[in-house]
Amino acid sequence: MQADLTGRRVACFGECMLELRTRPDGLLSRGFGGDTLNTALYLARLGAPVDYVTALGDDDFSTEMLRAWEGEGIGTSPVRRIPGSLPGLYVIETDPEGERRFLYWRDAAPVRRLFDPPHHAATEAALAGAGLVYLSGISLSLFAGPARQALFAALERARAGGARIAFDTNFRPRGWPDRALARDAYDRMAGLSDVVLAGCEDWAALAGDGSPDAVLAWLDGAGVPEAVVKLAEPGCLVRSDGPAEAVPVPERVSPVDTTAAGDSFAAGYLAARLRGEAPAAAARAGHRLAAVVITHPGAIIPREAMPS
Repeated sequence: MQADLTGRRVACFGECMLELRTRPDGLLSRGFGGDTLNTALYLARLGAPVDYVTALGDDDFSTEMLRAWEGEGIGTSPVRRIPGSLPGLYVIETDPEGERRFLYWRDAAPVRRLFDPPHHAATEAALAGAGLVYLSGISLSLFAGPARQALFAALERARAGGARIAFDTNFRPRGWPDRALARDAYDRMAGLSDVVLAGCEDWAALAGDGSPDAVLAWLDGAGVPEAVVKLAEPGCLVRSDGPAEAVPVPERVSPVDTTAAGDSFAAGYLAARLRGEAPAAAARAGHRLAAVVITHPGAIIPREAMPS
């Protein structure tokens, strides 16, 4: 049974960092990005009501990010400001085929303190007040021990209160001390989710078998009502009210930079589902947006480049 997402306000949960991208001349250009923030921004551009739930420092870079998000129409009232903290940082390096590599400086990022006692109640209230909570495997990796358990408890309470949960697997091995711990967290997250966007490449790295059948078996075993399986080749499978349906990309494009390909696909998919479109139509909307995003450098494309 597909999830009921129509008309819901979204809370995207995770981390935004300063982004440095290597230019052709070897110099670095500065922006900002993070997987769930990228999705929040594209959701806002597509007309979806969306807040971002995170923590930042009290520095000028953090203030600049907040102003930029507000300029894009993202709600920032749930953002916690932590005195003395600085946002995380990452550098993108892109090879000639457009594939990217990330280098991170984020161990002391303020988002990791969202479930500390001074901020825990506000974080939980922000999630509980949403109609749809969206987070990723990277969001999960930001927290460990009691903090991750607090996140799961907050998601359980939000869902019990009527919120729906959407989860993108987005697995990055470097964010986890070992795969067994990551697998346990992913299993629990799948059991909490109404919609899962799962990458075959993510599942291959996490569980060793990235075949579509293996991914669908995991999602079915967890009882996920609505599943999107992103294939290793362009295209995806959607499964909600029956057998999985293949949804190919409308046309192949030559990527300039694949940064935010999955994040923008998620935004296109969820925005369409919030409008009441069926999962297969929503997947086509996700493909269309991602196809534009990967023909531009960096995570965020110019507003004028957005597809109509």
